[in-house]
Amino acid sequence: QVQLVESGGGLVQPGDSLRLSCAASGRILGINWAAWYRQAPGEQREEVASIIVSSGRTKYKDRVKGRFTISIDNVKNTVYLQMNSLNPEDTAVYYCNAMIASSRTLTTSNYWGQGTQVTVSS
Repeated sequence: QVQLVESGGGLVQPGDSLRLSCAASGRILGINWAAWYRQAPGEQREEVASIIVSSGRTKYKDRVKGRFTISIDNVKNTVYLQMNSLNPEDTAVYYCNAMIASSRTLTTSNYWGQGTQVTVSS
């Protein structure tokens, strides 16, 4: 059973930084693609950043470009989201999503983490 577990959320002040982590566990061959989504109260879930592991190509939502950085540690099977210059509009539950190849089934499936709350407030 493959699982994704996020961590690193919390309450911060405007201008602060946070680094979110998403650790994949289980019988994993590798992570092919990963993304971070967020959902604010009353709003739809939106993708904020993604990465294609083989090429390292990244994509960001316009509102976070230059402030957020997605990265991956292939040895630890962990995806990160470095968030700088946070503002109250970044307040949301952040979710990790990844396409992971299983060493048990030899197939690639899509997985979601449980989410971690990020609150930016003075």
